[in-house]
Amino acid sequence: MTFLHSFPACLLLLTVAWGLFVPSGSALAAESARPDGLKDAQAAFNKQQYDQALQLLESLGKGGKVTADVRRLKIKTLAKLGKPLDALTEYETFTQPSGKDDLPLLREVAFGFTTSLLKDMRDQMRGAGYTALREIESDEAVSYFEDGLSDGSGVVRALVAEGLARLKTGQKSDRFRKALSDQAALVRVGVLKGLGRSGDRSAIAVIEPALKDEQGMVQAVAAGALVMLGRKEAFAHVVKVAEAGSPEDRSAALRVLGELRDRRALPILQEAAQDRQPSIRGAAAAALGELGIPEAAASLTALLSDPLPAVRSSAALALSLLGVHDAAPALKKLFVDQNHAVRASAAAALLGMGRPFGEVATVLRELSQEGEPGIRASAGRALGKTGEKDATEAVAALRVLLNDALPRPRIAAARSLGHVGTARYKQEMIEILKRALRDQDDAVRATAAGALIRWLDGKAGIGKGDPIEG
Repeated sequence: MTFLHSFPACLLLLTVAWGLFVPSGSALAAESARPDGLKDAQAAFNKQQYDQALQLLESLGKGGKVTADVRRLKIKTLAKLGKPLDALTEYETFTQPSGKDDLPLLREVAFGFTTSLLKDMRDQMRGAGYTALREIESDEAVSYFEDGLSDGSGVVRALVAEGLARLKTGQKSDRFRKALSDQAALVRVGVLKGLGRSGDRSAIAVIEPALKDEQGMVQAVAAGALVMLGRKEAFAHVVKVAEAGSPEDRSAALRVLGELRDRRALPILQEAAQDRQPSIRGAAAAALGELGIPEAAASLTALLSDPLPAVRSSAALALSLLGVHDAAPALKKLFVDQNHAVRASAAAALLGMGRPFGEVATVLRELSQEGEPGIRASAGRALGKTGEKDATEAVAALRVLLNDALPRPRIAAARSLGHVGTARYKQEMIEILKRALRDQDDAVRATAAGALIRWLDGKAGIGKGDPIEG
């Protein structure tokens, strides 16, 4: 028999032999579909080998082994891979037959919407992702925040430092403490504030060198942190910067005096409230509110007539912190202020004081219908201050803003929805925010995800955070 005649037989033998060593696509699917295929996928997931886990899970699907556990793991894997929209689609398909949410799984999907932005090329989108993580107030965000301390933007790193400063686990992080050497002063300030709040006196040795920082604001915050940790003599250093630093440094020091809630700061802040520099007056107003002393009300009421809108806004919000209800008539006069931010701040202040929603409904409706998106956003932030008894009205107004034509008001509305309402609103909020995960804007989706997680974790509602900020 010639070689040509025997070639088909040889080829057959070679094909069979090769098949012993190189599995075909169907063989790979069969291999993945074996009883421990899910176990292998779970092991890859646990090792953070998400691409491999997804490949194994998809092979299981081809092998006809699409069990509920396989589908759940696939949804979580897609969320971890930075594909939250795909994860959401899979989740909706998975839960559609029962018509009931799998809340732990929904949380995994929502968390994916926040983390998917952390590697975005746009600073503002990374900032939106970290802001959403900050809203969640969970230790699971610590590792992401730690990675964010290496971000190329100083503004983003400052936001990250603030996020870590709010978490006990974050305050103990070695990478957090090492950020005291960051080149951006605002990052160092965030770290120092966190160390001061930690109550950990071992941080004193780490903080003390910052008293000689090249930036006066950093010195003031460092001194304030030391006071919080029991070094009462450092109060004098804060006062020194508040009285003799640059306007920027003085403003930072005044805010520290308010946060320390020491009555000795009252006359200093009252004097600063009459300073010629507008930024000093604004900082003094905010600090007087933080100080929490009713005697500060007179100075703040006077600042409601300040020529600078930012100062009037600061004074209005500060009055709400004091809870002085006699200030309500003066705040209502700001409803005719020419500046929209002042009107929004007055409404937020009244809501924060527990005043009826009816007192602010008209002004907030007007602000919500203004042509400038920033004005509509300010209304959204103010609505986040609404008390429990008026939550229905606030939620209705926020739902309208959540459908605004532009992202900025939608972001404000989504965030405020994580701060309004009580347990009886939970299911309604889940549905509203779940739909918002389909928004066309990345930042809106991340913000809605953060608000949704607050509801799922039981952290949403009145008195939980401050949606007027940012």
